[in-house]
Amino acid sequence: MTTDDRRRAIGSVVAVAADKFVVEMHGGTDSFFVVGFDDVHYVARLGSFVMIPAQTEYVVAEIVGLRERDAGDGGEIDKAGSAKFLDVVPVGMLPVEGGRFRFGVSVFPSLYADVLYALDKELDRIFDTSPASEKSTGPDGTECVPAEATRLRTLEIGRSVVFDDYQVKVRIDEFFGGHAAVLGNTGSGKSCTVASILQELFEKPEEHHARGATFVVLDVNGEYHQAFGELPEGGAIGVDRLILDGTAEANRFRIPHWFLDLSEWELLLQASERTQVPILRMALGLATLFGGAADQQLNDIRNHILAKCITQILSDESPPGAKETRILGILQRFRTAEISSSTIGAKIAVSYGKMENIEDAFDYLVGEDGSGGHTVVDFKMPDYTNSPFEFETLGDAIDLALLYEEAHGNRQIRDYCSQMVTRFKALLERQDYAFLRHSATGAAKDTGPFLGRLLGLGAQQDCHVKASQIVIVDMNAVEDEVVELVSAVIARMVFRLLRHADPRNRFPVHLVLEEAHRYISAAPSRYALDAGRVFERIAKEGRKYGLFLMVASQRPSELSKTVLSQCSNFVVHRIQNPDDLSQIRQMSPSISDGVLRRLPTLPKQHALVFGNSVNLPTTFKVRRASPLPASDDAKIVNLWFHEAGRKAGISLTAAPADLIDQDEDDPLA
Repeated sequence: MTTDDRRRAIGSVVAVAADKFVVEMHGGTDSFFVVGFDDVHYVARLGSFVMIPAQTEYVVAEIVGLRERDAGDGGEIDKAGSAKFLDVVPVGMLPVEGGRFRFGVSVFPSLYADVLYALDKELDRIFDTSPASEKSTGPDGTECVPAEATRLRTLEIGRSVVFDDYQVKVRIDEFFGGHAAVLGNTGSGKSCTVASILQELFEKPEEHHARGATFVVLDVNGEYHQAFGELPEGGAIGVDRLILDGTAEANRFRIPHWFLDLSEWELLLQASERTQVPILRMALGLATLFGGAADQQLNDIRNHILAKCITQILSDESPPGAKETRILGILQRFRTAEISSSTIGAKIAVSYGKMENIEDAFDYLVGEDGSGGHTVVDFKMPDYTNSPFEFETLGDAIDLALLYEEAHGNRQIRDYCSQMVTRFKALLERQDYAFLRHSATGAAKDTGPFLGRLLGLGAQQDCHVKASQIVIVDMNAVEDEVVELVSAVIARMVFRLLRHADPRNRFPVHLVLEEAHRYISAAPSRYALDAGRVFERIAKEGRKYGLFLMVASQRPSELSKTVLSQCSNFVVHRIQNPDDLSQIRQMSPSISDGVLRRLPTLPKQHALVFGNSVNLPTTFKVRRASPLPASDDAKIVNLWFHEAGRKAGISLTAAPADLIDQDEDDPLA
């Protein structure tokens, strides 16, 4: 031990266990202050560190408790003569001379080993407070433009509450290179923390700015637009706000319904797996066949389905008049140039209670041997390919799919699918789903313009460049079932785009999921069968493609365990619910119980950060967001006690939301 180490010894180890040490402070110490060779140190602050020499390294231990035992015979405590003890837990190892801190303890101290207070330079090494910025380089390590530009390496997120004047930093590669969770009770400061982190990231004072970042904020409470109104001027950073209010009005966020995947249609129509999903899949494949397409192959398929359905009706045991009525009803909804009421009407006409020309109808539709006419040999039902089609057409396609299934002997299928049909009819009338009912006239199948706007990209000659780094999808005006659907569609489309990108992992995208428990719950909601399935896949596979989640929630116990278990960084505010505390304890076995016990009493704007981006769990005061998101607490006293006749703070006429500039050809409009 060096001379300086001896001069900063504060006590000795008197008990050693695998998970806890007991330190007895040197006698004669008044209170827990120690006068060192460099300064006066208070060494009993919970959460602070002491250093215990062990061979060529220090064992770094966190103080989790302090106590005092009287050594005198009198009735009063003798502060000067009483024994003072620190309870500490080992957290890691630090080389005595240079080297980096590493988590975990490989060498334990011996009994009566000296215990030292930590020096500032050792704290620097523990927290890895290297320079926050570094010189920028070009894409391939070449000289950048301008040559003196810098880039951030770490990000300051707040000030330590344990170590004075220490700024708590996270390493950007580790924090944003994995999934993160911001957790805490309502009112504890989650929204402000998310806003503060992004503000600090984008308010870098000089070149280079984080122009390549992409944050898609699923804002279910309409909070974040206010927080990002004062980012650096001059166009360095762009913010785009897409407002979803359920309507099809101009300048509102819309999703063409043919962009929905099969699983999302199942979610939307709440189709049951055993009976309704096969019909729905068949109907989606058929929907594009009845949109007036002139392609001969599609026309042949339509003729085949009509021929099979009509001949099935002609073959059943219902009265001739009922057969004619049913067939004419089908031909009113579905007809082709070859099969319509004008081409086969005379063949199915009923005269004196008989259908005299029924054989001619069979010959015309399926041929004399049942394999000719207008049927298709080796017919295969078309697949759903996300081609544009009119929303209303799906109802007709469902009806035709049911008829086709009935033609193959499943007489009860219509009853089994009645709930799905009713749900579809309701969607046709509901105003909050108008955003989904796009016209297919002149529409393109390509999702490029839609995803470009969603990811903040603008077209420039033969490539795309970043136009917006933050894209806010404001869903404050819609109900949970719409939020659930839209969030799943956006996440799935972005994931598919990045999964097929070449080269992969060169365009990182972060989905900021506000109030995530509402649509990534541990148990399926009453609106959907399994809406969180896409987020669970992103949590497990998204990292390799450059898609990351930033999950903000006040109920971690209600979040999907799969999503939460894949998060590598956590910022935890005040948590009081026992179930939520238990969930956090399971996620963070490396954190001492003493630290976790402080979570229910954390003040507002304070949080605990732990994970890959910091060396050790740290309690800090979050850097204040400016401007704040629109999530301030109501000032009850000011709003209740006032003079008579003051104007009410609310209008019963809904004000129109802020408009956003948009091109007429943009599929979001």
